[in-house]
Amino acid sequence: MNKIARTAKLLDHIIYFFIILIPFFMSIAPAPVNVFEGFLLVAFLAKKALKKEKLFASYDANIPLLFLFLITCLSMINSVSYMDTLKGGIFKLFRYILVFLIVAEEVKGVKQIKTVILAAGLGIVLASIDGFWQVFTGKDFIRGYIPVINIGLVRATASFKDSNLLGIYLSALTPLIFGLVLFLRGKKKALTMAVSLVALTGIFLTYSRPTLLAVYAALFFLGIARKNKKLVSFLIILTLLAPFIAPRSVKNWAKEVDYNFFRFMCNDDRIAVYRNSLNMIKDHPVIGLGANTYMKSYKKYREPVEYRNVITKDHMYAHNNFIHMAAEIGLAGLAVFIWFLYALFRQIRRIYKKLDDPFIKTVSLSLTACLIAFLANGLTESSLYYSRVALIFWYISGLSLSLNKFAYDK
Repeated sequence: MNKIARTAKLLDHIIYFFIILIPFFMSIAPAPVNVFEGFLLVAFLAKKALKKEKLFASYDANIPLLFLFLITCLSMINSVSYMDTLKGGIFKLFRYILVFLIVAEEVKGVKQIKTVILAAGLGIVLASIDGFWQVFTGKDFIRGYIPVINIGLVRATASFKDSNLLGIYLSALTPLIFGLVLFLRGKKKALTMAVSLVALTGIFLTYSRPTLLAVYAALFFLGIARKNKKLVSFLIILTLLAPFIAPRSVKNWAKEVDYNFFRFMCNDDRIAVYRNSLNMIKDHPVIGLGANTYMKSYKKYREPVEYRNVITKDHMYAHNNFIHMAAEIGLAGLAVFIWFLYALFRQIRRIYKKLDDPFIKTVSLSLTACLIAFLANGLTESSLYYSRVALIFWYISGLSLSLNKFAYDK
């Protein structure tokens, strides 16, 4: 083996190593994830340069991603801060796209997939146990955060700064384990079931309505896809019983909002933010007001009298991925992102239909459930814009496409 081949093989190991570390360390802190992401990008680009290979493989999503990046660049025209748009908008999206494409290309074998699932499972367990410890001791054991208290509920945040962030992390990765529970048998099934129960405890302790909706959507999808009548029936019965078994403080909250589902899920302050966001979109409907400038621009577009007389802060997130995106990169950018989602799910479906291995087919369904959960959570959270958890979406998307290596024409 010559020197170039040895170096390329070493870089392969480095890339694989950092791909595995990222889902686990997401549960701990953003700093190591950012470092690992940087090393991953450098190692990948170095390997490509060394081997003089084509930079990226061809995927259905590549063209819409290119247009998404170009529109994000164009949004700088209306930006109130060119530096914020460049660093937190354009450059960050570029990094996410690279991670997406690298994971899609570099995860190559069943052993690698199982190791990634193991790393994600360990991260889920760590975050869930940390949240449980935090609620019952008053401080998480990783970063020393105290829990959040809302409407009398002690809500876990674990090593995240907010309960909803913990919820996004858990709900976006746990469906990967849920799917395996429906597939595995014996001791492995018992192990994945135990991990799922620990994760569900962590999810429950967030008391995050978007997270519960996301988990419900993921489980319902898995139940339908796997034709599991017991799971679907359980979810329907749980829906009917929810008003009766919910904590008293939640019941009181539902009464305060006149049992209005939209107000219950979103809160009046979120609805006020949505209305203010529409003012942003109306002002710059095509390419938006500039990537990564929503919070800086929000105060300017806040209505004098907000919804139900709530008073929102001067700097807010939109608390909805699609509204946030439309405000920052316009309706053109939002349309291209929806095009990307269509291309992504279309290719995932095509890959799934060509898979023969039952385990890989289950992983494919489970990853799709992860994406569904992330997007469902994003209906009332700007999860694509929270730097702590945004990478999960791009990582899971890339992992879903990596299964194309196991697909065969039938």
